[in-house]
Amino acid sequence: MDSLTQLTFGATIGEAVLGSKVGRKAMFWGAVIGTLPDLDVLIPMGGPVNDFVYHRGFSHSIFLLALISPLLAWLITKIHPTTKKYYNRWVFLTFLVLEASVLLDFLTIYGTQILWPFKTDPLAWPIFFIIDPLFTLPILLGCMAALVLSRKKPLGHRLNTIGLVLSLIYTLWAVGTKEYVESRVRDKLSHQHVSYSQLVSTPAPFNTFLWQFVGIDNGRYFETFFSIFDGNTPLIVNYYPRNLELRRGLEHHPPVVKLQWFTRGYYALSKEGENILVTDLRMGSAPHYVFRFKVGEAGNPHSLPTKEERMETTRDWHQLIWIWNRIWTPRPVDKSVYHMEKGGIHRYTVPKT
Repeated sequence: MDSLTQLTFGATIGEAVLGSKVGRKAMFWGAVIGTLPDLDVLIPMGGPVNDFVYHRGFSHSIFLLALISPLLAWLITKIHPTTKKYYNRWVFLTFLVLEASVLLDFLTIYGTQILWPFKTDPLAWPIFFIIDPLFTLPILLGCMAALVLSRKKPLGHRLNTIGLVLSLIYTLWAVGTKEYVESRVRDKLSHQHVSYSQLVSTPAPFNTFLWQFVGIDNGRYFETFFSIFDGNTPLIVNYYPRNLELRRGLEHHPPVVKLQWFTRGYYALSKEGENILVTDLRMGSAPHYVFRFKVGEAGNPHSLPTKEERMETTRDWHQLIWIWNRIWTPRPVDKSVYHMEKGGIHRYTVPKT
């Protein structure tokens, strides 16, 4: 998740575990430790694609982080020798903050190698968008209360704990919501005779009320959105081409191979001018995707490999208005759905769900 959430979550756990014993030191070190795994972004991996696919790698291993927890606790007690008698609690604090940090990342769509080195595939079970105010706000307010209120009274410590509990309750809500929306959407797709070989869901930006689904159907993919308030309204399913024919000539090009692996098949190719691009379909939505990489150039008869380059992305902030409206307003109201086929957009009526 975002850096503010990781820092705040670490500080909140630190206060909850050891704040009543060592004061604000627990919050400070919780915040520092909570940001440590994501500092791997400062390590050059050898190119934009490597930087993309190897982020959240070994630094997010639950096994490696468990091993270094006692060492971090020892360093903290060396810096604060008066807290040495709480060494075991420092170990628990560092272990809890580190593991919670990477588990939060695991709960977003990006992908995290939490089982490294035994399993290096990037794993994800997305129940949060990378920024979720409803998760962050309770811990932020509780953390600030513990920071500014007098340490002589337990009010700040208690408010911090309340904030932490509220965020954990919201996490349970997100888990239940994901299970509900996935069940409903799979049922609706079945009723609407929408086929797919892969399907992934993730919350729309900044909430867990509206969810985005991306499905792979051979040489094309589709996007659809479902709000928990949609009821029995049929889905709008929008199809787009994956342009897999552009991959010819690039099948063994390392950036393409790595992107296919990292996206777990949720990718498409496109041609912009003479450039051949690979897009990660899991982050963003058509036509505004977060991660797009130039990997080749148009050739005759096949694409030609080139040095990879990350392309600039355009953010359409007007989509936030659409997201807000879409949460409360099911579409389509006339129980029809539009989809993209070769030759244009076609409209057909779907059965009632």
